[in-house]
Amino acid sequence: MQFHHHGYVSGDPLVLPAEGAGVDRPADVPDEVDVLVVGSGPAGMLLAAQMSQFPDVITRVVEEREGRLVLGQADGIQPRSVETFQAFGFAERIIAEAYNIGWMNFWGPDPANPQNIVRISRTEDYGLKISEFPHLIVNQARVLDYFAEAAAHGPGRIAPDYGIEFTGLTVHEEGEYPVEVRLVDGGAERTVRAKYVVGCDGARSRVREAIGRKHLCGISAHAWGVMDVLVNTDFPDWRTKCAINSEAGNILHIPREGGYLSRMYIDLGEVPEDDDHRVRQTPIEEIIRKANEILHPFSIDVKQVAWHSVYEVGHRVTDKFDDVDVDSDRQPRVFLTGDACHTHSAKAGQGMNVSMQDGFNLGWKLGHVLTGLSPASLLSTYSDERQPVAQQLIDFDREWSSLMARKPEEISDPQDLANYYLATAEFPSGFMTQYPSSQITGTDEHQVLAAGFPIGKRFRSSPVTLVSDGNAVHLGHHAPADGRWRIYAFADRPGMGESSALESFGEWLASPESPVVRHTPRGADADAVFDVKVVYQQSFADIDVTQVPAAFRPVSGPLALRDWEKVFAAAPTVWAPTDIFEERGLSRDGVIVVVRPDQYVAHVLPLTATVELAAFFEGFMALQS
Repeated sequence: MQFHHHGYVSGDPLVLPAEGAGVDRPADVPDEVDVLVVGSGPAGMLLAAQMSQFPDVITRVVEEREGRLVLGQADGIQPRSVETFQAFGFAERIIAEAYNIGWMNFWGPDPANPQNIVRISRTEDYGLKISEFPHLIVNQARVLDYFAEAAAHGPGRIAPDYGIEFTGLTVHEEGEYPVEVRLVDGGAERTVRAKYVVGCDGARSRVREAIGRKHLCGISAHAWGVMDVLVNTDFPDWRTKCAINSEAGNILHIPREGGYLSRMYIDLGEVPEDDDHRVRQTPIEEIIRKANEILHPFSIDVKQVAWHSVYEVGHRVTDKFDDVDVDSDRQPRVFLTGDACHTHSAKAGQGMNVSMQDGFNLGWKLGHVLTGLSPASLLSTYSDERQPVAQQLIDFDREWSSLMARKPEEISDPQDLANYYLATAEFPSGFMTQYPSSQITGTDEHQVLAAGFPIGKRFRSSPVTLVSDGNAVHLGHHAPADGRWRIYAFADRPGMGESSALESFGEWLASPESPVVRHTPRGADADAVFDVKVVYQQSFADIDVTQVPAAFRPVSGPLALRDWEKVFAAAPTVWAPTDIFEERGLSRDGVIVVVRPDQYVAHVLPLTATVELAAFFEGFMALQS
């Protein structure tokens, strides 16, 4: 963490000085806003935290509830989400309070006595194998609390406006604030005008209804009861995640944070066609009875039910995630995120996770457009990128739900559920998303130079050594969610003082032809838009930071202090035993890796490809003066 560059800080460095709209922020929602976020769920609160990093943008979050969420339904936190939390500054704290999924056990009918269940297999959870971040369970309400803290501590000082109901909107063709939004605030109707509106208002989204978007697909004929319970039990795996299959039905059992609480998804069976959703009225006593029937010969004695519900498995994707028809050339003004545009079962642990990535994808784009860094056409990439991800989620969840709901006689191999769980690990962990080539994602003709950083996929971190102090750090963890682009220059073979492609690239970065110069507003810090870092192949002891090209040692703040934390070394040490060039398949001739503000790799180029790098940014960034 870096601070003091704008002067000495004696308080909490996570609380950034208020700027722009964060100074004297009005208590009531203004009549005109830049961004109006409807709903304070996972996508809405991540958006709030991201937009707080753009204090010149007036952003308000309206929420119909009267206060913070007390008990959230979602609880599964995939490694990609924890990686995102790290960028927002709270991964370590939420890991400390969460339940860490280390193993998953699979139970099935006892061949000798099929009415009883026995443990069939035990497998390491995929979170241990695929990332430096764990797979967690923690209440959605706590996730929202942490994002609310990040939003309140950012320069924009954003906080939700509770007790305000969204009732409708109209998008006008002209005007600086073309979206007319109708609200009910304190019982009184009022109108707010916005440049952009984001619907984060759940599966029954009124924003979706207002722009005429439709959920596609429907509900399957299978019901599940879910309950968060405090129990006494003789079931030996009560504090381990389990998939349980028995003659009486199926259970997905997930221990919760705190050491005592657990969540159970209990199979309530097929739903008749004429049920008319009556299954949703199933009493909690029946859900508990069914759970005990499935667990036989074990049982649970429920002491308290913290929350419960009944749902029918639904798989829906909205036809588009913004308000622009496919054949229209108008730029979008209204966007949908999370359950407002995709719904599915809860058993794959994906809803909150994918919703947050919706918000992460959209937030920086809104910030760039509204601060003049990019044209409005950038916003059309949101629906183009996130709608295919939602469809992949639906396809995965449909298969996982079907596997979970099988009867014993339908299972030919007792190991196949465990095998599927591990074989598909990259998707549920959040790491399979790969955005296609577009104005903000380059083509792959130079991918061989950085095989371990696939273009369009998230930037996978690796340990390196910070040259200035010799400490081992994760390169990707030096990238806060501040809306900036990252340009990583991985040096070629020559060392300090030798002529090299890296030296030439560093000189060019400081020239008028460089995107760092052309697209950074006059008077702003040199790294206000682009965070440029270099990784040398040599040992940190062989590198003199004061001799590194100035582009990798920018000055910032009113004191013009030089940054010492953008120069890294790859050679292994006792603290960083791996070489990022080897671990990520990086060319020893050097390579440029460009990473978007939402942590996805945007381009891979040779160190000599300055013209191509400049042209890439020219495609979607405005020249600054």
